[in-house]
Amino acid sequence: MRDYDFGLRRLHSLLGIIPIGLFVTQHLVVNHFATGGAESFNKASNFMGNLPFVNWLEWIVIYIPLMFHAFFGLYIAFTSKPNVNRYSTYRNWMFLLQRITGVFLVIFIAWHIWQTRIQKALGTEVDFDMMAHILSNPFMIAFYVVGIISATFHLANGLWSFLVTWGVTQSQSSQRISTYVVMVLFLALSVIGIRAIFAFV
Repeated sequence: MRDYDFGLRRLHSLLGIIPIGLFVTQHLVVNHFATGGAESFNKASNFMGNLPFVNWLEWIVIYIPLMFHAFFGLYIAFTSKPNVNRYSTYRNWMFLLQRITGVFLVIFIAWHIWQTRIQKALGTEVDFDMMAHILSNPFMIAFYVVGIISATFHLANGLWSFLVTWGVTQSQSSQRISTYVVMVLFLALSVIGIRAIFAFV
């Protein structure tokens, strides 16, 4: 592996957790305020939307890292060679699912940004009523549920890989423990995200 390719993969791994993983977690938590009703969600959403220098923060902390992670992730997904058919081990399946969810998430996130952030730029208010309108379509409910589960899995499994890649979990026992930890993270974030989705319905 060439040095620059190694460096890009390390950067891809890091950005997947900081800041993208942190943003995904924060985004799901803010959306979960919808379970408290429209006023609760709108208050939380307005707070995040009116942070100082919010447009700069979105580009520097979210959009630029996300675009690099997404596009380089597509390169990894379509050039990597999983060994599922040959070995069929748990970790190989996680490797394959990481690539599948990554490709799906490029589509899902692009569509979500179009339905929310771009519509806001065109003058539509991003509030409870907007999300309720989007999710009034059963197809969109299913699309968003799959999107949430894909995002939480991709983040949790990516965190496991991050810990290995950066030398945090080197032994088999530490990797086994981290497997259980990220599984709990996946389940917790999935419940938070899906509860939020159905709060808008």
